[in-house]
Amino acid sequence: MTNSERAAIKNLAVGMPEKMVYGDGKTMETAIRKKQVEKVYLTKDGFEGDGVADLKHHGGPDRAVCIYPYEHYDYWNSHFGTQLPHAAFGENLTVTNMLEQDVCIGDIFQVGEAIIQVTQGRVPCHTIDKRLDMKPLLKDMVKTGYTGYLCRVLEEGTIRAHSTIRLVSKDPQQVSVLYANEINFHRPKDVDGIVKVLEAEELADEWRQFLTKRLIKLTSGK
Repeated sequence: MTNSERAAIKNLAVGMPEKMVYGDGKTMETAIRKKQVEKVYLTKDGFEGDGVADLKHHGGPDRAVCIYPYEHYDYWNSHFGTQLPHAAFGENLTVTNMLEQDVCIGDIFQVGEAIIQVTQGRVPCHTIDKRLDMKPLLKDMVKTGYTGYLCRVLEEGTIRAHSTIRLVSKDPQQVSVLYANEINFHRPKDVDGIVKVLEAEELADEWRQFLTKRLIKLTSGK
């Protein structure tokens, strides 16, 4: 069980795509550099004033909210000898006491006036490395499973920087985000593990599709 009684928002952030300079003067359009806000309205499609540049890999109803555990900031700061900025990973909500090992696919939380449901672990992308210039951060996120996770919106509403977080219900299948990450990234041929993740009924459609294809390939003998 997650320590939902003590779960809290450490940072609330939104942002639209903008030009980002990285490396030796290269540029790209990205919304990863989100700005702190005191309150914002959350719709089924995401936060007002928030957007994505890569519509293929980001956004959509199953990925309307991005959450990252605050505890990992200390780990990364120590690991790389740095001081990460707010919303370093482009997350909307930086939270405490909601680690990947404790939060499960399908768990439902009330955050402020809104109600959200966990759908998948986040799949880290190269934009994180480009923004932070902390290679091999991306590989280390995958290795540790400290990816954060994404949610769909069940009820729209306003969220404030100091809104409370309340666990509404735990998913009966108890498939943690960390376990799903482990199967996806590190145990791609684990048939039993894939089946277990697919048993989480509220799993994001995209994850369900590619894990189902992986399972069919593994069990068809091809």
